[in-house]
Amino acid sequence: MPALKPTDHYGEIVWLGYVSDRDKSLRSDVQTTYHLGFGGMSGESHAGLTRLSCSRVTSQYPRGTEIRNVRQLSIVSAEELAQIADDMQLPNLEPAWLGASMVIRGIPDFTHIPPSSRLQTQTGTTVVVDMENRPCHLPAKVIDEDAPGFGKSFKTAAKDRRGVTAWVEREGAISVGDTVRLHVPDQRVWQP
Repeated sequence: MPALKPTDHYGEIVWLGYVSDRDKSLRSDVQTTYHLGFGGMSGESHAGLTRLSCSRVTSQYPRGTEIRNVRQLSIVSAEELAQIADDMQLPNLEPAWLGASMVIRGIPDFTHIPPSSRLQTQTGTTVVVDMENRPCHLPAKVIDEDAPGFGKSFKTAAKDRRGVTAWVEREGAISVGDTVRLHVPDQRVWQP
């Protein structure tokens, strides 16, 4: 019996980005297509099968511990970006300012799709959602470079709308314009 259930929720990839040097800047460079390998986007600053632990997992590991990299991609929703921009009183919030890897349009309540959900393109390239990507202060500097004074409002405006982190389950090409289908775990909600 399959453990993942295909849904009738489809999205369209409307933007792709690549962070070449996160130490230099969180800003993504716009892409139209790229190949996803098991380590993510080859050469991208979030790529790799493992990574060093960060503040998000200090309850589990000391900072700097080598762990599995389930944060190869940062995926955000076009609709949620528009809501964040409205709350920030900006005409537009560029996904490049957030270091985003991908923007998807058409899947409702995107930031809260269940962990372990799959996003699968029509050609079979598949990424696994790790969890919600909590907003942090890092995009503020990049936002202020293009929209001075607005960066400080990002973290509050992005609460519950920052998208998800994901890792590659099936390699393949991915392009702007591709359709993705949401597959969710076939299980009841946890009730401890």
